[in-house]
Amino acid sequence: MVLMKVRMGELAVMGGIALFLLLVQAISLLLVPPLVGYDLRAFGNPESMWNPLFYIILMLLFSAALLVIVKYKIRWLMQAIMGVAILSTLAYVVFGIAVLLVPSIGPVVAMAVACAVSITLTALIIFYPEWYVIDAAGVLISAGASAIFGISFSILPTLMLLALLAIYDYIAVYRTKHMIALAEGVMELKIPIMFVMPRRWGYSFVRAGGIQKDGEKEAYFMGLGDAVIPTMLAVSANAFLDAPRIMGFANLPALGSAAGTLVSYFALMYLVVRLKKPQAGLPFLCTGSIAGFLLGCLAAGVRPF
Repeated sequence: MVLMKVRMGELAVMGGIALFLLLVQAISLLLVPPLVGYDLRAFGNPESMWNPLFYIILMLLFSAALLVIVKYKIRWLMQAIMGVAILSTLAYVVFGIAVLLVPSIGPVVAMAVACAVSITLTALIIFYPEWYVIDAAGVLISAGASAIFGISFSILPTLMLLALLAIYDYIAVYRTKHMIALAEGVMELKIPIMFVMPRRWGYSFVRAGGIQKDGEKEAYFMGLGDAVIPTMLAVSANAFLDAPRIMGFANLPALGSAAGTLVSYFALMYLVVRLKKPQAGLPFLCTGSIAGFLLGCLAAGVRPF
């Protein structure tokens, strides 16, 4: 009976994070038309093969800066950096949602609403980083980042980026292990850049002293990047491939990429639960995203390159 309860608890955790991932995919795909309409891209030329390299260089520099901050526990600086990043991303997301829900709204009004809402949410997740607040904000932040970068990379640069980041994540988790050190430091400083799924009622991320209590894992965590990176391919496919859309929402390559990501996510979580230790997410998730994308292209009868 105890074993069954543990298994059911693990399944609930896996399903909860899967729901977050599904929401990120759906919202990011919905944000494509308004963001493309206002040309809110991160890079000027989506076709450039240099874009993935610039992205990785910026990510490496950012990770190095975070490691230094975590090592010396400069919480205020970490919060300032995260606050700016969260605020700006939320502004894009809320702007896109406002335009999507009220097409007649003017850009000035939409941006005013976006600024007000994003400032409120950013203050909430910094000063009250409870797990449900973190997760709600994480869905919006991940959807916004996926949409912005997805429309900034055409198909080939996106595939290149996913392949390079999968390799990097493998090295960072299993070889240099600096990604594990970074994740532990971020959790210790209570910085909300991850999804948090508790294993028990009454869990509090604010009060938690660590990831385990009495030898038992209290919650499972997944970095927002594990949701953003594979979803970028679905967004890119929806933005750059001329293929029939299902109910006007997304084309088959995009849906295939999203489905492949979810399938690979469950394979990843099975391994995490079985081995009870952190695993590199992107080798699984990027592979699933790419495989699903290619199957979707085959089903739609379109050439991706």
